[in-house]
Amino acid sequence: MKLKLFEPYTVKNVTLKNRIVMSPMCMYSAYDQDGHAQPFHFAHYESRAAGQVGLVFTEATSILPEGRISHEDLGIWDDSHIEGLKSINEGIHRHGAKAGIQLAHAGRKANLRDEIFAPSAEAFSDAMKVPSEMTKEDIQRTIKSFQKGAARSKKAGFDIVELHGAHGYLINQFLSPLTNKRTDEYGGSRKNRYRFLADTITAVQKEWDGPLFVRISGAEYHEGGNTMEDFVYFSSEMKDQGVDLIDVSSGGVVPAAIEPYPGYQVKFAEQIKEGAKINTGAVGLITSGNQAEEILQNDRADLIFLARALLKNPYWPKQAADELGHELEGPRQYTRAWQ
Repeated sequence: MKLKLFEPYTVKNVTLKNRIVMSPMCMYSAYDQDGHAQPFHFAHYESRAAGQVGLVFTEATSILPEGRISHEDLGIWDDSHIEGLKSINEGIHRHGAKAGIQLAHAGRKANLRDEIFAPSAEAFSDAMKVPSEMTKEDIQRTIKSFQKGAARSKKAGFDIVELHGAHGYLINQFLSPLTNKRTDEYGGSRKNRYRFLADTITAVQKEWDGPLFVRISGAEYHEGGNTMEDFVYFSSEMKDQGVDLIDVSSGGVVPAAIEPYPGYQVKFAEQIKEGAKINTGAVGLITSGNQAEEILQNDRADLIFLARALLKNPYWPKQAADELGHELEGPRQYTRAWQ
C-alpha cells in the first residue's frame, strides 16, 4: 500500500513534503502584551519543523489590538510585528517545512481590558464583557485590517494564509444565526451572514495570491445554529471565491457541552469535502499514524491537522512513520537516534 500521510501535497505554488500539519493553537506567550514574538515562539515552532511536520501554523494572530483573545496573543496589526514573525518562519523553513499564519479577530470572545466589538451586542456568557455592535465603519476597518494582515504575512515570509472563521470568533459570529442578530446586509439570511467573510476574502486576495485556507466550525452543538447544509453552502461559496482548503473544526460559537472522542470532527470534514467538492483538513483527537492514514486513504480529508498530539510529542511524524513502517528522513543532527 502506498502511504498517503507522507505523500507530498501541492496547493497553488506551494508543495508540502507531507500531509501533516501543526494546527494553530493559542500559546498566550507574547509577554510584552504588544503582540510581538518572543524566544518561546522561535523554539516552539522550529522544533515541530525539525520533527518533520510538513506545514507549521502559528497560533491565531490578531489583525487588530481589540481582536486579541488575550493580551498575550501574537499580533500582525503593525509593521513592527513583521520582524519577529519573519524569524519564526526562517526557523520553520530551515527544516524543509512550510509556514502558515492564521489571521484572526476574537470579536465578543476577546478577554481584554478595552472595548471589544462583535456583529451584535450580546456577550458570550455572563462572565464575559458585552461587546459593542459593530458599525458599518467598524466592519470596513476590520476587513481592511485583514487585508493589511495578509500584506504583512507576505513580507514576513509565510507560505499559506488561513482565516479563522471557527470557534466562535468574529468571522464565525457573523456566520452563525446564534450570534448574528443584525438587520442590515450583514445579517439575517444565510447569504447576508456570509457577506462579512466574502468581503474579507476578496480584500485579502488583493494582497495575497498564495494558498488561502479558512477554518470553520462544522457543528455548533446548539439548536437554531448552522446545519451541515449551511456549512456546505458557505464552503461552496468559498470555493467559488478561490479558497483552496477548508480546515474543519467545531464548536465554540455559544457555550455548549461537547464530548470529544477520537476523530470526532473528521465526519464534518468528510461531509464538506463531498458536499462542496473542496479539499479539507481534518482535526480533532487524531493521535496515531494508522488513524491519520485511514482518513487519507478513505478520502475523508486531504490534510491532517494535529494539535494536542504535537504539544505532547514534537516528533509525532517519526512516531507515525515507525507505526506505518515508513522510513522518514530526520534532521542530520539527530541521525544517531533517529533510526
